[in-house]
Amino acid sequence: MRIEIVGKNIEITDLMREKLEKKLSNLDKYLLIDPATTARVVARVYPNSQKVEVTIPTKVGILRAEVVNDDFYAAVDLAIDKLEDQIRRQKTRLSRRHREHLAKAFIEEEQAEETKEAEIPVRTKTVTADEMELEDAIMKMELSGHNFFIYTDEESGDIAVVYRRSSGGYGLIEVDQK
Repeated sequence: MRIEIVGKNIEITDLMREKLEKKLSNLDKYLLIDPATTARVVARVYPNSQKVEVTIPTKVGILRAEVVNDDFYAAVDLAIDKLEDQIRRQKTRLSRRHREHLAKAFIEEEQAEETKEAEIPVRTKTVTADEMELEDAIMKMELSGHNFFIYTDEESGDIAVVYRRSSGGYGLIEVDQK
């Protein structure tokens, strides 16, 4: 894995670079990361703290951690811990038992909640709805840290949205294209 380190308001020293490379190379034991994959690390300095952002695109999805701490090295350690937790969660989600449980939960859930009409500033974003299974969409949503994920269902070929419910569990919105 290649590592790209960027410093904002800070000069990245050799010791900082060495620490980051050592910690990130330990993640190879968890994932099959393509040698061409580039991990991007952004270090920022604020008046009373330092921020470390790590983003690693993988075949499964995007691993991302963002930590603010007084000490740069402590922030790096916490970011690596977050990435390891994300990897462990994804491995757990891939178990067959968990997949069957999620599929049953979607069948049983109802999707009726009213939305209030209010004037809200709208930010427009364009996404590509990649074709995948429901379980893969849930995994990518969890990896991205968002509350929803838009994808194209492999079985039906229709666009669908999977989302995290505030009461726990997941919900699925299927688009009826008439």
